[in-house]
Amino acid sequence: MDVPKLLEAASLLVPEGSATENDITVADIWEYLTHDQWEVALGLLEELGDVPPLPLGFWETLATAAEQMRMEKSAAWCHWRWYETRRGVIRADLTLRPAAEARRQTPISGAGVLRPMWNIGNRTATGEPALNIATLWVEFTPFLEPGGRASVRLAPLDPQQWQHLRSGQVITMHEDRSVAGTAVVLEVQRPAATPARG
Repeated sequence: MDVPKLLEAASLLVPEGSATENDITVADIWEYLTHDQWEVALGLLEELGDVPPLPLGFWETLATAAEQMRMEKSAAWCHWRWYETRRGVIRADLTLRPAAEARRQTPISGAGVLRPMWNIGNRTATGEPALNIATLWVEFTPFLEPGGRASVRLAPLDPQQWQHLRSGQVITMHEDRSVAGTAVVLEVQRPAATPARG
């Protein structure tokens, strides 16, 4: 399927009456599509994805369109949102330890590359802290410097281990035995429905 048809198909999955914070609607997106402004249409569809919970097909279709346009970051974001639709959303306010106090001396990529361990309160059979892995997406910035602070999204390797998280809970990030950062959970959303396929 070509890019305009993919974007049209995704727009048809957005409920009528949905609008972004800037009052952009599907009608506006169709206007961009008729003028072959596919990148703008893709970006606006990504924004509309924040309004209601949308079906998996919405994010799958957008990811395919972004891949065909060779927009790697948009494709990665759409794949991330597809994961969140299936597994739920976990957002937190993360503060990394400064370079002088931590092992990490370089910024971390914001685009879902790093898979650190997290102390989320789980314990081993012997009572020791059990660390759980979750991929990290930094919101609104391409990277996070040591000592920096940002809103992040987490994609757990095993979402079942994260079921107990609640807003306001403090969790710690680890890249080795030492604490690399501290995060306060901002939001936990369970998936709307269990998907039929994996």
